[in-house]
Amino acid sequence: MDSAEDHFKKVVHNDANENASYDDKDSECSDSEKTGFIPKKEDKESGSTSDSDEENDTSDKAEAAVAQMLKEAEDREKEAEDPDYSNAYSISTTEEVTQQASQTEGEDFTVLQHERDSQSPEIRKHLEFLKKLRLHVWASLSRAQYVSLLKDFVESEFFVIDGDSLLLMFLDEETQYLNFFYQIECFLQDFTEKGAKYVIAFFKDAEQMYFPYPHFLFLRTALIEHLRHNTSTAVHTEFSSCLSSKWEIFLKKSYPYFIILSDIGLTSLQTDYLSVLIAHSLSKKINVVLASGQEYDILRVYGYHVQSVYKHRLFFQKYEKDLRYACENLVRSKEPLICLYEHLKLSLKSIQKEVRQTVHLLKQLWPEGSDIRRVVCVLACAVGLKIYSNMLESANTSMGAKTEQSARGRSKPLSPEAAADLCRMQCLTVTFLLHMPLSQRAQIRIMKSCWTKQVLPLIKMQQLCTHFALTQLSDTNDWKLDLTYLPDLNDDSLLINLAHYYEVKYTEGLEFKKELGKEMENEYECLWDTVTKLAVKYSFGDAFPIRKTSQLFLDQEQTLFRDCEEEIPNIGLISVKSDLVEDYAGDVLKNLPVLESNDPAVTSLIKYKEFDELCHWHSGRPLTEEYERVRCNADAKSKDPKERRQIQKLQTFHHFYGSTLEDSTSKLIVHQDDVSGNANAAVKKTQKKHKSKAETIAEENNRRLKSKEEKKEQEQWKALCIPTEKEIKANLTVGINKLEKFLKTLKSKSVKFSVEMTGLSACLEVWKEHCREQGNKSKDLRKAVQVMRRIHILLEKYQDLLEKRHLQKLTRYLRLLGFENLACFLSDSTGESNDQNISNYAIEVGPARFQLQYMDYYLLREERNDPDPRVQHFIPDTWQRELLDAVDNNESAVIVAPTSSGKTYASYYCMEKVLKTSNEGVVVYVAPTKALVNQVVGTIYNRFTKKLPDGLVVCGVFTRDYRNDVMNSQILVTVPQCLEILMLSPRCQKWTKRIQYVIFDEVHCLGGEIGAEVWEHLLVTIRCPFLALSATVSNPGHLTEWLQSVKRYWQRAENKIEGSSMNSEKNFTRNCRVKSKVQEQKKSYRVRLVLYEERYNDLEKYVCSLKGSDFIIEHCHPCAALTVNHIENYGIPSDLSLSPRESIQLYDTMVKVWKQWPRAQELDPEEFVSFKNKVVIKKADVRKYEQELKKELSKWIVLGQRQKVSELLEHLKPKPVDCSEQEKWKRFASFVDKLHEMDKLPAIFFIFNVDSVERAAENVFLNLLKKQKSEQYPNTEREKERLSDELRKVKKMLIKFNPQDTKKLSSSKMENMALLLTTKQQLEKRLKRLTAIPSVCTYADPKAVDEDTLRKIFHRLRFERRGDLQRMMALRGIGYHHGSMATKERQVVEMLFRLGYIKVVTATSTLALGINMPCKSVVFAEDSVFLDALNYRQMSGRAGRRGQDMIGNVFFYDIPLPKVERLIKSNVPQLKGQFPLTVSLILRLMLLAARADDKADARAKALSVLKHSLMSFRKERNAEILKIYFMFSLQFLIKEGYLDQEGNPTGFAGLVTHLYYYEPSNFVLVSFLVKGLFHKLCQPIKGSTVFSEDVLEKLVLILANLFGRKYLPACSMKYKHTFCQSKVFLEDLPEDFADAVNEYNTKVEENFAHFLLTTAKLADMEQEYRLPLSKTDFTSKNWHGSELASYLMDNTKSISAISPFACLSGVVDNDLFHGEVINKAVLRSLGINVTNCPLLYLNKYDNQGRKRPLNAYALDFYKHGSLIALTTDNWLNERDAYYALKDFSLLIKSIGTSLSELCDDPNDNVLLAFQQLSEIYEKKLKCIT
Repeated sequence: MDSAEDHFKKVVHNDANENASYDDKDSECSDSEKTGFIPKKEDKESGSTSDSDEENDTSDKAEAAVAQMLKEAEDREKEAEDPDYSNAYSISTTEEVTQQASQTEGEDFTVLQHERDSQSPEIRKHLEFLKKLRLHVWASLSRAQYVSLLKDFVESEFFVIDGDSLLLMFLDEETQYLNFFYQIECFLQDFTEKGAKYVIAFFKDAEQMYFPYPHFLFLRTALIEHLRHNTSTAVHTEFSSCLSSKWEIFLKKSYPYFIILSDIGLTSLQTDYLSVLIAHSLSKKINVVLASGQEYDILRVYGYHVQSVYKHRLFFQKYEKDLRYACENLVRSKEPLICLYEHLKLSLKSIQKEVRQTVHLLKQLWPEGSDIRRVVCVLACAVGLKIYSNMLESANTSMGAKTEQSARGRSKPLSPEAAADLCRMQCLTVTFLLHMPLSQRAQIRIMKSCWTKQVLPLIKMQQLCTHFALTQLSDTNDWKLDLTYLPDLNDDSLLINLAHYYEVKYTEGLEFKKELGKEMENEYECLWDTVTKLAVKYSFGDAFPIRKTSQLFLDQEQTLFRDCEEEIPNIGLISVKSDLVEDYAGDVLKNLPVLESNDPAVTSLIKYKEFDELCHWHSGRPLTEEYERVRCNADAKSKDPKERRQIQKLQTFHHFYGSTLEDSTSKLIVHQDDVSGNANAAVKKTQKKHKSKAETIAEENNRRLKSKEEKKEQEQWKALCIPTEKEIKANLTVGINKLEKFLKTLKSKSVKFSVEMTGLSACLEVWKEHCREQGNKSKDLRKAVQVMRRIHILLEKYQDLLEKRHLQKLTRYLRLLGFENLACFLSDSTGESNDQNISNYAIEVGPARFQLQYMDYYLLREERNDPDPRVQHFIPDTWQRELLDAVDNNESAVIVAPTSSGKTYASYYCMEKVLKTSNEGVVVYVAPTKALVNQVVGTIYNRFTKKLPDGLVVCGVFTRDYRNDVMNSQILVTVPQCLEILMLSPRCQKWTKRIQYVIFDEVHCLGGEIGAEVWEHLLVTIRCPFLALSATVSNPGHLTEWLQSVKRYWQRAENKIEGSSMNSEKNFTRNCRVKSKVQEQKKSYRVRLVLYEERYNDLEKYVCSLKGSDFIIEHCHPCAALTVNHIENYGIPSDLSLSPRESIQLYDTMVKVWKQWPRAQELDPEEFVSFKNKVVIKKADVRKYEQELKKELSKWIVLGQRQKVSELLEHLKPKPVDCSEQEKWKRFASFVDKLHEMDKLPAIFFIFNVDSVERAAENVFLNLLKKQKSEQYPNTEREKERLSDELRKVKKMLIKFNPQDTKKLSSSKMENMALLLTTKQQLEKRLKRLTAIPSVCTYADPKAVDEDTLRKIFHRLRFERRGDLQRMMALRGIGYHHGSMATKERQVVEMLFRLGYIKVVTATSTLALGINMPCKSVVFAEDSVFLDALNYRQMSGRAGRRGQDMIGNVFFYDIPLPKVERLIKSNVPQLKGQFPLTVSLILRLMLLAARADDKADARAKALSVLKHSLMSFRKERNAEILKIYFMFSLQFLIKEGYLDQEGNPTGFAGLVTHLYYYEPSNFVLVSFLVKGLFHKLCQPIKGSTVFSEDVLEKLVLILANLFGRKYLPACSMKYKHTFCQSKVFLEDLPEDFADAVNEYNTKVEENFAHFLLTTAKLADMEQEYRLPLSKTDFTSKNWHGSELASYLMDNTKSISAISPFACLSGVVDNDLFHGEVINKAVLRSLGINVTNCPLLYLNKYDNQGRKRPLNAYALDFYKHGSLIALTTDNWLNERDAYYALKDFSLLIKSIGTSLSELCDDPNDNVLLAFQQLSEIYEKKLKCIT
């Protein structure tokens, strides 16, 4: 490879280590600053306590907080004006940016570019700006979040990859040409396989930067052409630069999800160019993903994601001119000159011209066309030789003797003959490429060498020629050119091998003169003949001999051959004698070699005896159960009075919390021994023919009671009838609301009927009155809607009570409304006809259109009328009955139904059934979050009470933070990780056998990024039936089939267990009381799928934008989100539903767009078959109409009406206006006001940033405060202060009178005291009046909650840090909700919102997952990487409260329209599963199988986990990969001493499994322990058991390097903070610990390499010889061998597990022993990724070789204890920082507990050090909460 690449590495290295450091104390904008809010300087003291007179007034602290907020608001407004980072940074060292001629190393080839005067003011200003730009970009990139890039809606989402960044990712001097393309294709194919959609953009201007590096230039051009012609990837090259208008239009129209960009270029110039691109992208609301630091596993791709925020737009606005000037200056427009050997000059235009002419000539020579390799080869050689000869001739004639003299100090140019020799070898190389298969090329010997300085310039010039040739050929359409093999135009390694052979060996004698082979010889001669013909006037000799000169081409000193005879240890597996291993992986094992028992690998297996004896430890001692370590709040078994009181308090709160969730009162459950397995008996019972006497009497009594109740209700209605009528006539909306409220209280159907008839008459009178008032003016049809609505209800719900006179009345009313056809349809059955003229009151709209367009959401749903005896309070739908049947039959079910549709009812029915059945059976409810756990517990307490034997309770809880009554409750509510602990524990088997049902709520978490594999483990290890609930699964069929296969496995396994181990089980189950009970239940292995897609309420979407001071709120029709391409490729999404009004809107637009539409008449609402003459059109009828319209829309495309469809969709699109983000947040409070005016509250406002959530709520609160101030009298504040002072004085005076001594007081003093008390009451009254919040200055609904309940709820805030402020905000109906809040704070907001007191809540995605907080509207107030299809559906599902709102509203507040469209049309994610295995999990399974009491059960569970991953379901290849991985893990565990050869756990297996969540750090920790490194470090201060700060700090440093590792982008090290509290970048491990890690890694790498070499035979070699994306095949069929080729091959080269493409770059099997090359080199079809290897990297590097530093947050916090410092200095947001620290603290505690159990000596220094550190860390953490 040429030196340009070395230069690239050098440049990259230099750029990564620039010393320009800036003070980032203020500039690093916090997340709050990004959104233009007030920055908060929170009081970090511990929680404040309320005053004793809490109810009187807001506390002084709260007032101070409000004053502080107001002050900060003013400061923030000033601060937001300036986006310039440099104003807030001081530069500690300067950074130089060279704008001089860019050149490669050496002077023999240079590109001379236009120089500028660096002293001119213009250039100085330009350089200054570049510094600002770099700082701006650095500040943004350093905050990048490491996330999964593809999220969940990849099938219709797309992103952009910057082509040059893609190129820069893979440029490496070691990488051979074809291997370079292979790596790029692997990268792109990884995205493609994961369902990603992307386009690649190469900017024209960027090309200029590559001219000094011809090799990279030619690679870039070849890459563009290859991707364009050989793959289906869209490649854009039409954009000149990122500032071009075309590019801006493209971004605006397509709004990509993100753009992948490199932050570093070949040179500082290119780095600056990329900085401009980054700044521009972020300013256009396009997020940026860094090209460096990306990692991937089998299912996901992870990378650094930078969210576009307002600061970026502000920077661009301020510096747009500078950015444009910089862009123009960085890309030289003036034509550069090429200079060879310092004196041979050449312009690029002359090369271009020569190429054009030669291509024209070649077309004449090869009219039939040819392969691109031949064409490029002959063009590069011919053009290169011609131009080179021309240059030499011109130089000789013009310079003469002068040249000779000046040439002494430089390299002598090659002679034309020597140049021809080089070209002949290049032709020969291409001949090899054309004929030699890749399998043979992979064996070519590895040779490292460099071209001499004389040869390099010519090669570079040829590369320029190749670039121009490819550019020229890409425009050629009139010539047949096969571009398939563009990725294989040359092979440097082969060329160097040939050059060495002809230079060194060929001349040594006949035995080295090898034959080419006839076929190869002919090919080579053909190529060379063409070159000579194309050279025209120059003659360069014949094809043979290949070398005509003795010129040296290779630098002999640097020529090295790699010795491939390095010894690889015996390949094979250590044998494992285990039934579990044999059962699972026996089929794979039989094909793999096994090591002999005397092999060194077997004889050197680790034993821990030596360590145990030395330190008095017991490494193999069983540790306590993990659930026992979790803090126990209180347990029913406890006898301690204090704990009993604690239980009572907790239960009281749960009851209260539950009462806010549901209205129903607690139901007493009675244990019924005779409960039948099938509760359908209750249904059958009602169908009995003969009744007993007792039943007859009971029925008679019921009838009497009902009759009495009915009379009472009739009298009630008699009294209310006339007032209700009057109220309806006075105010229709208020009157109807009261009428409906009254109807809900009634039970008698006949009374309800009377009410409805009266309501109908009153509504009609209102309509008639309205028509008379309006006359000929347009009428408000909403009044007519109420008439028609009452008609609908009467005809549907009271059909049996309608008599002839009633029907006549309804017919008359229909005629009055102008619906003659409906009246006739109804009167046919009544025989009445009335021709009275009633046109004055007629609606001038057809009845069907009126019902769809105006009645819209009032249309009735299909509802059953037959009650179900199993359900008390409502009549269940058919799908809900199916669920109840499933529970009655002990079946499992997957339930997919929209949010708030009532799917959780089955869960509580299931609980009730188990509670009734026995006192021992258990139901486990699995919820994804702690918040949801608390909610379910509250609901259970509110629903059920049951008298149980002492020590047993109805409900228990188990989370990572606390537990109570885990083993002694009948309903356990938990999170997945905690249930997994119980399921895989050898000591919890008795308890797991008591489980009769498991309920999985939000089962779509199975497809999440974190913890998804745990859901899988649970679903496959439970033996009982389950219910899996979700609102968002797009492939429920696939999920159900997978779960059914698991149940079939358990059916076979249980039959086997019962058959084979009946005798042994008798002993085990003798004490298990529940055994007989469980067996009584009928076993079922069926898994039902219950699908219900209909939302009870329709959702209407609105796009909101700000224009001036007004809000534009436009309705967003769901079809507007579609595009013609989307409909063609994916169809119309199944869950894209339309409201009736939207269906009419779609029809009208279709008619408008296509005037001659053939089906227009047929689909007219009045003619549609389901609507014609229908008095009551129901939602189901409208759904049919909607489906018909959608089908028709898709059909238009088939009929060739693409243009019409496009026009139609454009018609429906809203036209939002862009506004600045600062303005958007400034006006946020006004937007909330607007929604309040529109009656769209209560609403949840989703914002994805914790700071912004609080800021937004405070913003609304301050707005109400200001409004109150502006409306109250000027002296109010002064008066309040005066009264407060007076009250304080009176209270002081009263304190002087001791109330107990009143008898001793004189009468005058008594009078004084009475007077003071009266004064106090009067002052309090006046003060209360003054401090009362006016109704216009609050959103709270005081009627929703009584004062006592409000006081009770606020009491929970008394010790919270921001409790006072939250209370003040709540009093105005405002709250916020996010994960960093204390549980009590969140619960207060949840309860008050549910009760209807709080109306405005700002929240993060914490409210997305199942929290019961229904509202009228949902507002998306901020775009984010986390706002994806799944979150959108979960969040928008909160809108529309069943029974309260007829429709739900979704508002998009300044979210870019393309993003809105994609959210609406994207399908929810398909559940594909995760990579389910880790080494630690396998150890846990082996431990379960070995140590369980019931071996058969344990083995069945372990096998189920191994065999049934969702990832491998129906995918044999994936199943095989998992078996391979299992085998590797076993080998690792045996070699490291955690398992013996029988599969039994040994050594520190217990400690490792306790820390399973932290793999591979758990294994490294054990290696530190065994080596005695902790004992060496943990030395206390002499004469004490206390450890110095230095020791503890070192211990934190070591643990921080192992656990909770957060990598920062490599670019974050570019600048340094001058002033900050944190170190930010974590220091390296102490040397002895680092050595131990390196030793561990070496063993792991060796083990992993053995595993890869062992399993290489399972690879699909046919696939391995194809490029992954383009599928270009390199298995040559016509290879007949060649003596010379055989000579060049190295048969000692071992490449069994290496991709043949990687072999071309000199990679061999031995290189697999270095982890960093595995992903690039290993056989791709094995599907193995280095992320599956438990390596602990001490340092991670990105693609450019820059170190990615670890964030030192854990150590920094230990030093300064400030959470704020972590958010400003360490680039973490507060929530993430808090949870990371909490995890770290729990980890230290967990390690300390485990170690104390393994060691006999309580004074062991290591134990004491961990205990001391745990206490200190926990204390520091408590100080911030």
